[in-house]
Amino acid sequence: MRKILLLILLLVFSQTFYAQELNCTITVNSDQVGQTNQQIFKTLERSLNDFVNKSKWTNRVYRENERVNARMFITVTQYESDRFEANIQIQSSRPVFNTSYESPVFNYKDDAFNFQYQEFQPLVFNENVFDSNLVGVITYYVYVILGLDADTFSLEGGDELYRKAQNIVTQAQGTNFSGWSQETGKRTRFELVDNLLSNSFREYRIAMYNYHRKGLDILGDNNSTGKQVIAGSMRLFETLIKRRPNAFLIQTFFDAKSEEIQNIFSDGPKVDIVKLKETLNRVAPFYSSTWNEIKY
Repeated sequence: MRKILLLILLLVFSQTFYAQELNCTITVNSDQVGQTNQQIFKTLERSLNDFVNKSKWTNRVYRENERVNARMFITVTQYESDRFEANIQIQSSRPVFNTSYESPVFNYKDDAFNFQYQEFQPLVFNENVFDSNLVGVITYYVYVILGLDADTFSLEGGDELYRKAQNIVTQAQGTNFSGWSQETGKRTRFELVDNLLSNSFREYRIAMYNYHRKGLDILGDNNSTGKQVIAGSMRLFETLIKRRPNAFLIQTFFDAKSEEIQNIFSDGPKVDIVKLKETLNRVAPFYSSTWNEIKY
């Protein structure tokens, strides 16, 4: 009896302290292809969920409640034999200290997603060989998600994870699959991770940390200070756009954060809304209608 109890305790302990990193829901939508037999899409969806959530992506030990919440929406636009044309929307979030609120961190749509897949084909990531664009793209975004999450908890904490994503980009160079190369005027996977690791975009990394760890995480205890820190994070982007106008990373930040920022500054202790809105309109004019809704 003691042996059985000990075994149960060991199993519970291992599940608690050695959980995988991601709690990710992947959805495959095939409505646009008009395929009557949906089995291959369901199999693909199930295989991708198992691949992402049951793989160990880092050497870090995660507790169950530390797993990063994310979603991936794959919309298949063309399908023939084993060839798929699709786009993929990636979203991730992180919890805010002492609240039940999940703050959106990443919300990005990648339209350059074509791959080959046969039903029941095993999905295996080999960090030394690029042999599947499906596995390559999904794994790339796994590392981006984990890197961004790490950046919100420690300053530039995502470096190692971004380098893993960059390694996939390097291996994908020279393939016929789109989205991996440095292309003028196009926002590619190359550009995203290159910017994340570039010293030229360090303000973005600092803003990610300050906004979440020094701003959001203290709002519950000190709303006024938290809001001031978040407002200060917006001014970091002003420094960045002077050097890098139309920076890709600024767009990705506000695609995830615009509604949240509006809500934060629409109630609670007052800050200088006039200056804040001027800053927001300079760094993210594409969300000017949202900033106009900040009224206090």
